[in-house]
Amino acid sequence: MTKDSPANKLQKLMVVGDRLLIKPKSTKDQTKSGLFLPPGVQEKEKVQEGYVMRVGPGYPIPADYGLDDEIWNQDEKDQVRYIPLQAREGDLAIYLQRDAVEINYLGDKYFIVPQSAVLLLEREED
Repeated sequence: MTKDSPANKLQKLMVVGDRLLIKPKSTKDQTKSGLFLPPGVQEKEKVQEGYVMRVGPGYPIPADYGLDDEIWNQDEKDQVRYIPLQAREGDLAIYLQRDAVEINYLGDKYFIVPQSAVLLLEREED
């Protein structure tokens, strides 16, 4: 890969909080019975599917300000900690379209979807 390839530029994106960056799965232009669908029909569906490209850090955990205020513990208390998300890069996600935000990045269409809008994940186990 070259330094300016789209895959490298996508890796530079930082997804915030409990959100996922999803690339929509290519839609079918034809039904099983052979009817051709006009553009935009699939986009109006309530449930969509796509591949998880980037994952946010998760849900932030409040800082624990316990009674132990020793000097060597200060660095740990200043760092934000997160509860990680279930989704991983490469998962196929089925999500609610109404909660997704569409963006265009380098000419490709992506959706930013909160974890709460994801209904199902399909993962290929290694």
